[in-house]
Amino acid sequence: MKRAAPFLLAILLAVPGTTLAAPVADPLDSPMWANHAAWLLGKAPVRFDPAVIVTMPDVTENQHAFPVAVDARALAGVQRIVVLMDLNPLPVAIDYQPQAALPYVSLRIKLDQRTPVRALVLTADGVWHVAGRWIDAAGGGCSAPPVSRVKGDWAQHLGEMRGALWREAGDTRLRLTVRHPMDTGYVDNIAAYNIEALTVRGADGAALGTMAINGSVSEDPAFTLLLPPGVSGPVHVHMADSNGRTFDGNLTP
Repeated sequence: MKRAAPFLLAILLAVPGTTLAAPVADPLDSPMWANHAAWLLGKAPVRFDPAVIVTMPDVTENQHAFPVAVDARALAGVQRIVVLMDLNPLPVAIDYQPQAALPYVSLRIKLDQRTPVRALVLTADGVWHVAGRWIDAAGGGCSAPPVSRVKGDWAQHLGEMRGALWREAGDTRLRLTVRHPMDTGYVDNIAAYNIEALTVRGADGAALGTMAINGSVSEDPAFTLLLPPGVSGPVHVHMADSNGRTFDGNLTP
């Protein structure tokens, strides 16, 4: 079973200490939490924390594109935001490092069955702050072919980007979509093929945020990020997929 892209596993395991910690008691009583806490978090302390706000619908209308937003702005020194679906065959959706950006991200994910959906937020003191809840899903989010594969037009539109950059409530909001099938490898005769990495840079070339991405993110990924108020553009977006293709674009307010 493919658990995550090798580079993503390497990033996730790069936390202080390599000895696996004892399982952390899980308020959601998930059968997979102890396993995920061990391989994702290692020895780091874990706090189930309402300061991490995970916003998602109560009902799964589309298990192929389920919207999730993570807001960790109540925490200081956020270094990483990981979105985890405990019972998915591909449990990790993203590992986002906000860097100069604000600790907020929204995206759409695939759900293969009823599962806890969580945000794992690492702060500079080495503590993981965790929040989430159970979500019911009909299943098949990872094991059904994407719409673009069925229509047969994915190759003609591969890598097409659309985006916007605007001011809202004192922040600079970036909304980005890219055409890509985001194949999981769980559909017969369709190999795994997905966007693997996203980097957003400011006009000075400094990274505002970087993200490792897995195939459990929805087809035609869509991300919303919050950038520092002083960012005026242009903002450069760079993406790379698992076949070595790269996609670039610039956004201005």
